Amino acid sequence: MFSSALKSFSSNISANYTISSTPTTVCGAWKIYDGKKSSTGRAVSIFVFERRSLDAQAGGLGPRSSSSSMRKVHEEVIARVKKESNLLARLRHPSILELAEPIEDTRSGGLMFATEPVTASLAGLLQEKHDQEQAGGVAGRPSRFVVEDDNGQLRRRELEIDELEIQKGLLQVAQGLEFLHESAGLVHGNLTPESIYVNAKSDWKIAGLAFAGPPDNSGTSSSIPPISLAEVLYHDPRLPRSLQLNLDYASPDFVIDSNVSAAADMFSLGLLILALYNSPHASPLKTNFNISTYKKLFSSSSSAPSSTNNFLSSRPLPKDLLNSVLSRLITRKPGQRMNAREFQQSQFFDNILISSIRFLDSLPAKNPNEKSQFMRGLPKILNQFPRTVLEKKVLPALLEEIKDREILFLVLQNVFKIVKSLPSRRRIFTEKIIPKLREAFIAPKGSSTERDTAKEAGLVIVLENTGLIGESCSGKEFKEAILPIIKLGLESHTHSIVDKSLGCLPTIMAVLDFSTIKHEVFPIVAAVFSKTSSLGIKIRGLEAFVVLCGGSSKVREELGDGLDGLTQPTIGTKISNNAVLDKYTVQEKVVPLLKAMKTKEPAVVMAALAVFNQIGKMADTDFLAIECLPILWGFALGPLLNLQQFQEYMASIKALSARIENEQTRKLRELSSNSKATRSNDLMTLGSTDAFFGTTEDNVGESDFERLVLGKGATNNGPDMLGGTVRPQPQRSQSSRVATPVFSWSTSSANPAQDHVNGASTMSSFGQSPASSARHAQAGSPLNNFAALQPTPPPSVGQSMGNHTTNGFGFMTPMQPSSLQPSQRTLNTTTPHAQSFNRPLHAQSKSNLSIPPPTNATSPFSQFSIAPPPAQSQTTLQGQYGKGIGISSSQMNTTSNHKQKTGLDAYESLL
Repeated sequence: MFSSALKSFSSNISANYTISSTPTTVCGAWKIYDGKKSSTGRAVSIFVFERRSLDAQAGGLGPRSSSSSMRKVHEEVIARVKKESNLLARLRHPSILELAEPIEDTRSGGLMFATEPVTASLAGLLQEKHDQEQAGGVAGRPSRFVVEDDNGQLRRRELEIDELEIQKGLLQVAQGLEFLHESAGLVHGNLTPESIYVNAKSDWKIAGLAFAGPPDNSGTSSSIPPISLAEVLYHDPRLPRSLQLNLDYASPDFVIDSNVSAAADMFSLGLLILALYNSPHASPLKTNFNISTYKKLFSSSSSAPSSTNNFLSSRPLPKDLLNSVLSRLITRKPGQRMNAREFQQSQFFDNILISSIRFLDSLPAKNPNEKSQFMRGLPKILNQFPRTVLEKKVLPALLEEIKDREILFLVLQNVFKIVKSLPSRRRIFTEKIIPKLREAFIAPKGSSTERDTAKEAGLVIVLENTGLIGESCSGKEFKEAILPIIKLGLESHTHSIVDKSLGCLPTIMAVLDFSTIKHEVFPIVAAVFSKTSSLGIKIRGLEAFVVLCGGSSKVREELGDGLDGLTQPTIGTKISNNAVLDKYTVQEKVVPLLKAMKTKEPAVVMAALAVFNQIGKMADTDFLAIECLPILWGFALGPLLNLQQFQEYMASIKALSARIENEQTRKLRELSSNSKATRSNDLMTLGSTDAFFGTTEDNVGESDFERLVLGKGATNNGPDMLGGTVRPQPQRSQSSRVATPVFSWSTSSANPAQDHVNGASTMSSFGQSPASSARHAQAGSPLNNFAALQPTPPPSVGQSMGNHTTNGFGFMTPMQPSSLQPSQRTLNTTTPHAQSFNRPLHAQSKSNLSIPPPTNATSPFSQFSIAPPPAQSQTTLQGQYGKGIGISSSQMNTTSNHKQKTGLDAYESLL
């Protein structure tokens, strides 16, 4: 992150710019920092010169001198440094380093100025390349510089020095020299690798103009003072070498002839070219800043660079450079040297890549026809460019032409092809391409919305490359910058563009989140599907629904993209399950759209089948049965389907029906098993007699216990539920073991005796009189055929005791008449609750309840009459039942004293 690290310098630049804490590179006496203007965010490079570097050099080297003389030398150096910045401010050319802020003095005596962003100096790149070669690397290996971006994150910037990069850079330097010599009327005077900088676009820029001046015998007047060779050639050991003229790259015109001319810069250019190919990357002249040594080297042909000694290069040189260029640059006679214009037209630059770069530099001045031809041919040679040249030179030039609508789609084709070949395309796309796409397609609010065919052609190129775009940016950037462009395509009136937009859905699903898909993408797709009249768009919309429901879209090879006749291959994208529409949206929004579909064209109907197959994997079974299957049947019975298509529909219908059947069967089985378990638990609770009656072995009578232990009349009878003993029971017939309750009506037989026998065999198991049990009726018989049952006066106690029988429950069964009238019927009911009371009374009990037989009396309200309750004054009844049931004798006596009730009132207590 940028911080104000240069607090010792107080200037306008430090106040208006944020400056990095560490220098990006060091070139000579200059420390170069990355900076950014606070108001606009413009990136710059801050050049800082510290006066302390002069003091340290003066104190450590050379003979001691007076303070006045040193002060004078320092002032000359400061004036020379300021001259360099002032010339940069006056000279404006693409090959001259651009000045952003003029040089300023600081309170501490330092100097500071701002320029366009630079990456490194050519000297730094050559040193980096030499270090890599010494470490065993391959020549041309990328040079990496760690820098800090605007967000405070460190990243690496790649620079390469390969053949094309050298050719491009030398061409730019020659263009700068041509401008200096012919337009500005200046001689650089100190053209070295330290005076050339490489900017962020990988362009080579000329700087280091501290020794620049007009040539000798110049016919034009100049405000810049001429070069004093006597002063600049003198080497002062008290000063840093970077602030003095470098004799290793100086022309013999300066050193030997004392002549200042433009040809001197061309000789220096020749030595600079040798340094690019030499090993180590330095000038073949080794003068050690000594004029005598320099003159000695040129005194002999063997020590002076020439074509006979390969120009003192330790490596082979390119043939075009060796034969036609260097021999006309590194020559002792200035008149034999080529000028800067001739150098640009040399055979060294005669190749398609350099010619393309030169055309790019002049592209804004070309006419539309020339631009169109160039853009159509550029894709054929893009793979021949180095990646750094593509990223830093070709791509920026193309992005500047996006504003030209006539060639927009051609420019975008080249842009996306370049981005696909770059390894760092994610950063490049975010920083450079997304802003240009917004500018080209997202119109500001209030602007006209007229149809623009050129813009639509460019939109198609963007839609075809959404897969690459999705891989090159984050989900947030895609949502903010790319999704609005896709929406423009979906809302277009051109069917081919809508088709391309719908085809982007797999990429959208893989990049965006569920909320954006549901609330922003799906409504537009649904609107396009419901409103379009094109069968092709209808089918593409159905394929989009398949993707939205979690399926995969099939590529329709038979359909073109509608504009260029090319079919865009799909890029494999994995759809996130989190982005698939939820079940509610599918059931409530997607299915109604399919239901409202009117067309019955086979292609559309079969595309709808794919949607239903996907819905069948996620929808509820009841929804499938009620909503989906009827729609499927309606489509399946369409008159336009052939046999194969109908069979596909039937296969889907059967599959969905099988799923519904299996699911419903499973649910019913679970409910059935749960119901059986509940009933079993209830029956187990009712069948526990000990829990119901609270009977234990402690309730056994004392007399039974004595008989058991003394062996007197011991029986197998156990205690009943009331504390009595159980009488031995006869063997029950199979018919008496009925487990389920029976309620039947049947007509009595013609033989009353036979009815009596049948009724006795049935009712005897329930302790009832045979006469009262032989009454059956069948359904459909009129109720008035039944004789009324009338109550009879209760018999005496003795009669009751003498005429009783014991039923299966241990209760006393009243005696009934042995015969019945043929018209009489018996209501026979058997309940499971009666069986739970089937426990014998105590053996000593002699009392019973007696119900007299019915009479022939009838009732106006019913054909049935119930006998009144028996008298309850017997003491045996009180003692027997009062003890067993828990009713006291006083309560029983009180009840017996009550007035006898008749009819149903008499049985109120029993009911």
